[in-house]
Amino acid sequence: MTASPYPRMSYHELYKPDEKPLAIMVPAWNETGIIGNMAELAATTLDYENYHIFVGTYPNAPDTQRDVDEVCARFPNVHKVVCARPGPTSKADCLNNVLDAITQFERSANFAFAGFILHDAEDVISPMELRLFNYLVERKDLIQIPVYPFEREWTHFTSMTYIDEFSELHGKDVPVREALAGQVPSAGVGTCFSRRAVTALLADGDGIAFDVQSLTEDYDIGFRLKEKGMTEIFVRFPVVDEAKEREQRKFLQHARTSNMICVREYFPDTFSTAVRQKSRWIIGIVFQGFKTHKWTSSLTLNYFLWRDRKGAISNFVSFLAMLVMIQLLLLLAYESLWPDAWHFLSIFSGSAWLMTLLWLNFGLMVNRIVQRVIFVTGYYGLTQGLLSVLRLFWGNLINFMANWRALKQVLQHGDPRRVAWDKTTHDFPSVTGDTRSLRPLGQILLENQVITEEQLDTALRNRVEGLRLGGSMLMQGLISAEQLAQALAEQNGVAWESIDAWQIPSSLIAEMPASVALHYAVLPLRLENDELIVGSEDGIDPVSLAALTRKVGRKVRYVIVLRGQIVTGLRHWYARRRGHDPRAMLYNAVQHQWLTEQQAGEIWRQYVPHQFLFAEILTTLGHINRSAINVLLLRHERSSLPLGKFLVTEGVIS
Repeated sequence: MTASPYPRMSYHELYKPDEKPLAIMVPAWNETGIIGNMAELAATTLDYENYHIFVGTYPNAPDTQRDVDEVCARFPNVHKVVCARPGPTSKADCLNNVLDAITQFERSANFAFAGFILHDAEDVISPMELRLFNYLVERKDLIQIPVYPFEREWTHFTSMTYIDEFSELHGKDVPVREALAGQVPSAGVGTCFSRRAVTALLADGDGIAFDVQSLTEDYDIGFRLKEKGMTEIFVRFPVVDEAKEREQRKFLQHARTSNMICVREYFPDTFSTAVRQKSRWIIGIVFQGFKTHKWTSSLTLNYFLWRDRKGAISNFVSFLAMLVMIQLLLLLAYESLWPDAWHFLSIFSGSAWLMTLLWLNFGLMVNRIVQRVIFVTGYYGLTQGLLSVLRLFWGNLINFMANWRALKQVLQHGDPRRVAWDKTTHDFPSVTGDTRSLRPLGQILLENQVITEEQLDTALRNRVEGLRLGGSMLMQGLISAEQLAQALAEQNGVAWESIDAWQIPSSLIAEMPASVALHYAVLPLRLENDELIVGSEDGIDPVSLAALTRKVGRKVRYVIVLRGQIVTGLRHWYARRRGHDPRAMLYNAVQHQWLTEQQAGEIWRQYVPHQFLFAEILTTLGHINRSAINVLLLRHERSSLPLGKFLVTEGVIS
């Protein structure tokens, strides 16, 4: 905890750079029921929109695949990747498959990700994490943020040992390591790699970025990037305003530390799973690391390599020392309580140098304990800080057993690189909200007896080019605009209504910037209890709805409106280059008695449902990848060009 010569940067600075596309890589082996919660929480809490989640699954994990498929149906920025080999292979192998899928996605979508982020399915991502990565990714090649495990009841000693270790590791050890050696070990979660870093790793591994034989590929990559001269940074960045400074906190909890941009997750809560997980870490860092990463010419870096590797010895020694200390304390208590007891400890008091050494060792131990209390208290409060002293003994036992298991596995396999990935399961915080998957539109129309099976088959065979199923059926006269709106509303769990865009008050139109309205293809309809109700011709995914709320500055709810009413309304209120107003032309025709009011109304009713969004036609025709359209629309928000000219300028279409 050192004073910085530079002024503290406000988190408001993170909003200044444009949102660059970021890819989140999530390996998933038997993660049923977790991925949906992660995507739901990310969509509703992340203060960022330009990101995609790629989930690596296995061909022999159908339940996980089915779960991911349901998530992909609700979230257009979530993509399923099926690994080439049955699982479990290794986390590195899964990430290599995910990275290959990302490369293919980039080619088909005609854009490139600026950063690649590692996360596990059980991670809870900080709302400002992606903005922090977006701010740094052009200047740093490996960015690591702290990990602070979730608390459980104080009696859950196994899980709570993780909060003690991570508080000290990411509060003291890694920041000092970065400051002295310029090298940052990735935690495997909350790590962002720049495009430069990923390109270098792919070139280094002949198309394979992650070492498939490593159980701690994240630790391995930190050293590989350091050897290539790339810049690494460990970022402890708090998001604190005056309100958070004043709010009630736990006793002695530090305002800046407790509001750090970090990764939260639950860690194993049973003794056996904790031993399994930590033994995997020990094999990867100590045994595989010793074989893969030799000693360097840097004395500073070698010091930290020694600190990493001494666990193979210190985990045994500290446990044995703990047993000796407990025995000596019991003997001391025995001698103190019974005056005539045998004085076993008298052998120590006769040697001055031994007593000096013992007192010095005791002082160093107290110093270490005090440091742990300080760093745990900073994030979790004084109660957890004091309880961390009691958990030292339990943590030593876990580390001892994990070390023993790791050594046993290495001896059994003969080579630490042959040990298989032993994935441990984690809990995920409960998430409220709608997590159902979307029912197909055709199925809804059939259930509502709007169409028959024969009509649906005909519509699917003879779909109008450039239109999705609903719009195509409307054009073919199989359904009405009202029936389509009702089905879409049922599909998305919202209401539907018909609107007259020309009757929207101009004061309400001013509530929404033109760039936002055109990007999301919505119109503001009314205010209800400080909630802005907007109209859309299609369902709005949770990520876009959350982004709308942030950009408008108030809570947003949407309803489905009849096909064409939003398109014509956008042209009337927000178009960057306006042509002839068709409604004004009809009014003029009635005024000159070229048409009756009934005829003009009928023409308008026929005209409106046949108006479609340009972006929808381009994506349906395959000119633009549907998943990539949002990236382009985000960039278009800052452009003054019409969408068509913008896409031509960007080289997306000709």
